[in-house]
Amino acid sequence: MTTHDSPVLRVAGRPVGRYVTRPELPDRLSPRPYLHPVTTLAGTTVTELSPADHLHHLGVGVAVPDVEGHNFWGGRTYVRDRGPTEFDNHGAQRHVAFQLRDPDGFVEELRWVAAGAEVLRERRTVAATELTDTAWALDFTFALTNITSGPLSIGSPATNGRPGAAYGGFFWRARKEASVPDVFTPGSEGEEQVHGTRADWLALAGWGSPRSSGAESGGSWTLVFAGATEATRRDPWFVRTAEYPGVGSSLAHDERLPIPPGDTVVRRIVTVVADGRLGRDEAAALTRKAVTQ
Repeated sequence: MTTHDSPVLRVAGRPVGRYVTRPELPDRLSPRPYLHPVTTLAGTTVTELSPADHLHHLGVGVAVPDVEGHNFWGGRTYVRDRGPTEFDNHGAQRHVAFQLRDPDGFVEELRWVAAGAEVLRERRTVAATELTDTAWALDFTFALTNITSGPLSIGSPATNGRPGAAYGGFFWRARKEASVPDVFTPGSEGEEQVHGTRADWLALAGWGSPRSSGAESGGSWTLVFAGATEATRRDPWFVRTAEYPGVGSSLAHDERLPIPPGDTVVRRIVTVVADGRLGRDEAAALTRKAVTQ
C-alpha cells in the first residue's frame, strides 16, 4: 500500500511514524494520506490500517463522510430514513507537494477531489516532539479551504439522521487488542459518558499484548488527545472502544458545518503518545506540556 514517497517521522532519532502520501487503495476506501504505523518511543504500535471490522479506517489522518454529498471517509454513506447505502460517491485526498519536510515533521498541500473536480484545498502541518523519555507528541493541524465558486458544507451521519455517529474530521484508529481500552477525560470515564462530550483532553489507554515470536507485540500505552485551538475545543469527541478503538473530533455534530467560497476551516489536535497507562494527573501534565511547548 505504500509508495517510495513515504517519509518517516523521528523523535530524538527514533522512528515513530510513517506517513504514506499516495496509498494504492480502491475508490471505495476514499484514498487519502495517512500515518501508519505510529509507535510509542519503546516501539509499541498504536495505530491500525484497514482492519477487518472497518477496511476504510486508515491509521491517523483526516476523513469526512459528507462534503456536499461526496464521501471522503470510505465505505457506505448514511442516508436519512434509509440507512447505510452503497454509492459511487467517494472522493480522494491527493498529495500535491511538501512545502517543508524535516525528520520531525512536514507541511503539505493536498487537493480533495470528487467527481472529477476539486472541492477543497488543504494545508496540513504535522510535527513530532519529545516530551519525556517515555512520551512524545504528534501536533496535527489541517486547514480546509473552499475553492469552489459556491457554498459547501460538511456533514456527518448524525446530521443526516443517525444519532451518535457524528464522525468526521481528525481521526485516530487505534490498535484492537484482546481487552477493550479505557477512555477518560478530566471529569468522566467510559465510552458512554465520554462519547459526544466536550473536554479539554481525552485519554485512550490500552493494555498491550504479550511478547511472542511471530506476532506483533508491545507494552501498554496511552494516547491523550487535546484540542489546541478554541475552535477545535468546541468540537465534541467521537469515541469508540467496545466495537473498535478509535477517537476523533466531530466537525459536524449537531448541524452541518458551512464553508463559504474562499473561507477556511482550521483545526489543531495534539496527541500525547506514551508508553504505559497514564493516570489523570499524568495525562493532564503531559498534555499541558505538549500543547504549550
